This record gives sequence, C-alpha cells and structure tokens, in this order.
Amino acid sequence: GVGSWMVSVLVSLYYNTVLTWVMWYFINSFQEPLPWSVCPLNENRTGLNKECYESTAVNYFWYRKTLNITPDVTESGALQWWLILCLATCWAIVYLCTIRGIETTGKAIYVTAIFPYLVLTIFLIHGLTLPGATDGLTYLFTPNLNNLKNPRVWLDAATQIFFSLSLAFGGLIAFSSYNPPKNDCEKDAVTVAIVNSMTSLYASIPVFSVLGFKATTGYWDCLDRNIISIVNEFDLPEESIMRQNYTAWISVLNSSHPEKIAGLKLKSCDLQEFLDQSVSGTGLAFIIFTQAIILMPGSQAWAILFFIMLFSLGLSSMFGNIEGVFTPLLELRIISKSIPKELLSGIICLICFLIALCFTLGSGSYWIDIFDSYAGSLPLLVIAFFEVIGVAYVYKIKRFSKDVKWMTGRKPNLYWQITWRFISPLLLLIVFMAFVTLQIQKPPSYAAWNPKYEGFPMKEEKVYPLWVQAICVLLAVLPCVFVPLVALFHLIK
Repeated sequence: GVGSWMVSVLVSLYYNTVLTWVMWYFINSFQEPLPWSVCPLNENRTGLNKECYESTAVNYFWYRKTLNITPDVTESGALQWWLILCLATCWAIVYLCTIRGIETTGKAIYVTAIFPYLVLTIFLIHGLTLPGATDGLTYLFTPNLNNLKNPRVWLDAATQIFFSLSLAFGGLIAFSSYNPPKNDCEKDAVTVAIVNSMTSLYASIPVFSVLGFKATTGYWDCLDRNIISIVNEFDLPEESIMRQNYTAWISVLNSSHPEKIAGLKLKSCDLQEFLDQSVSGTGLAFIIFTQAIILMPGSQAWAILFFIMLFSLGLSSMFGNIEGVFTPLLELRIISKSIPKELLSGIICLICFLIALCFTLGSGSYWIDIFDSYAGSLPLLVIAFFEVIGVAYVYKIKRFSKDVKWMTGRKPNLYWQITWRFISPLLLLIVFMAFVTLQIQKPPSYAAWNPKYEGFPMKEEKVYPLWVQAICVLLAVLPCVFVPLVALFHLIK
C-alpha cells in the first residue's frame, strides 16, 4: 500500500545518497591515497590543518573533503556542488535502468547482481592471503555471549534481514507479479531466503579477512612504536626486541626498571581491541574498509574494484525500491496506463532527486542517519506485521492455502501454517516492542564530527533538538499511519 511506497521512496533516498558517496570516492580512488595528498603542506597545524593532523587521512578525507560536514545537525551548511553532481548522475543512471519498468530493470539486474559475486570472489582469494586474515575469520565465527544478551544486537539483525531481503518494501511483490499465475512460489521463497543467507555468509568472509588484516597491521604498528621507545630509552641494539619476544622483554623490564617503563607511557597493544574497532553502515565502507584497502599492495586497483562493487549493490537495491513504487501505480490504476512509462519513471526519479538534495548539505550525513534509523526500521516492522496479520487472520489461512495449492499443486505444510499464524507475528511484535523500549530508555542522539570537541578525533555525542526529534517521529509514523487509514477508507466505502 501507500506505506510501502513511502518507505521505498525514503529508503531509495538513502541508497542513492550512498551511491553518490561511492561515486565521489571512486573518482578519488585514482589519486594517491597518502596522508600528505590530503593534509595541507603547512607547518601551522591550526583550524582545518589541525583537524587533519589530529585525525587520520581517511577520516579527514571522508568528513571534510567528501561531506564537508558541520559540527551540529542544526547547522545546515551549504550545498556541496560535487555531491549534487554525483547525486544527479546516480539518479540519471537509475532512470536509464528503470526507464520502462521491468522491461529495462530485468536486463540491468543481470549485471548488477552478478558483478558483486565476481568482485567478492577476487577479494576472497586475495583477502585469505593477507596477514591477520585468520584472526579476522576467528573473530567472525566466535560468538560473543555478552553481545548476544544485548537486545540492540537482535534489533539490528532483524532490521538487516528486512533490508537484505527487501521485506515490506513492495519490491518483491512487484517483481513477483510478473510471474505466471501457476508459479512455484514456495520454491521461489525458499530459494531467495537460502541464497540471501549464503550470500551474506560468503560476503562476510572476504570482509572480515580484510578487517583482520587491518587490525593486525594496527596491532603491529602499536608494538613497533613501543619497541622504538624502549630501544631508545635503554639504548639497546637494533632488532634486539622483536614483535615475537616483546611480551617477554616487557615482563623483564617491568620487574627490573618499573619507573623507566612507567615513564615511557607505552600504549596497551591488544589485537582483540583492534578487532573490536569495527563499525557498520557507511562507516564500515568509507572509513574502516578504506583504511584497510590503503594498506594493501596495489591499493588503487582494490579501491576501484571495491567501490564499483558497492555501486552495483546499491543499484540493484534501487531497482527493487523504484519498482515497488512504479508497478503498483500502474497495476492499481492510480495512474492512467496511457501515461508513458518513460515519463512516470522520470517523474519518480526527479522527485526523489529533489528531496535528496537535503543530503548534500553540510549536515546531510546526519540526516541520512536519521532517515536510515527511523524511516527504514520501525515502518518496515509495522507494515510486515500487518501484512502477516492481513493474510493469516483477515484473508484467512485456509483461503490463502487454497491459493497456494492452486499455484503449486500442493498445500502448504504444517511448518508454514504455524509460522504464518503464530511465529512470524510474535517475532515481529517482540522486535517492535524492543525497538520502542530502547527508544524510550534514552533520548535520540547522534555522533557529531566536531573538531572543537575536547575529545577530538573521537566523535561528540549530542542529543537531537526537539524539532529534529519531531521529524524522527514523523518519519517513523507517517508510513505506518496509512495502514489504518486505508483500512478505514475501505470499511467506509
């Protein structure tokens, strides 16, 4: 319904803004990714120069050169022309790929769906040869029981599966409407779920191999800095202290010269801490993974491959979102079929482009996080909940089972019956209640990149002002409110 269309549009804005950032990063991948190519060559380390030298080159390039971010969500800043140009290019590409709906989308998706698997395989082969890859994979497959006790982890997992399967967006329903009437929908549903899970597992292996490599190089750098300090302080021969015997040397020197060791203020080097320094979302792609790629031999080639892959993934997600708006407008006769498909697709893309201009402001990164957190989470849970309730208890399971039997030639088994009636609605309700509970426990906040913050380069935790909180509530409620409104309309009608 209207709620799914609205969610599709809002999430399309998120995906296309990420595509914009990917395109800008891709363009700059051809440059030499070294700190002195980013930081100004100036001895006066104040202002922006101070911001650059106190943070990493990747962080500075991301927050200052790419986003030109403001220190607060209330400071809009100016429109960034380079982001507007990339945004317009991305929407033009989306328009060309969806110009006639499924007729053009079906052809484009062969490329955008297959190419990421090719790049992931290349990264997998190379990633497994990097030092520290084993540590990254061990970290991936070793469960952390403390994290599993955190309801936020389960909430994030539920939101992620909605995004990866495109549930409640309307795209899957739109695509499936082009199937023949007697199509094996059960086989399709199981296949999609299995392929999605296997793809997530397959993609996680090269990602964590590279992240393990980054953590290991960070750990080695930490040890090397400490070793240099110790060698200089005690005037020891070079290479007398190695990474392999560092722990033994520290133990001996701590017992014989505790005052000197304490005066050196050595950093605590723990590989586990470096592995824990992982983030999700845009931070993973544009900061953590980019830092790892810079350390790899032939970094520019790997960066180009990585960002082309991200661009392909974003495009394939966009196709489903746009189709979730495009197809119902025609099939439900909300828009006359006499209107050319090219015009309708162009209008949808143009409207989305104009709305997305707010993300090219200096504060645009904060707003994209707001859209991601509130427009792309709670509404999906609510819409999916009512979809299940509508099928199981309004349309009735018996009627739905007869429809499935007519399509597939067999009646849905007991597993499907129990899942539709009880398990799915209950799980969705639990996740929804957990989301609301977590939101009530603390006021909505965000992490601001503020060079004047005393803890910089750490981000400053700020609470959203009341008017921004009102927009957060509006983004979460507006797509959901159409469910009862449309139901009431049909009841009166």
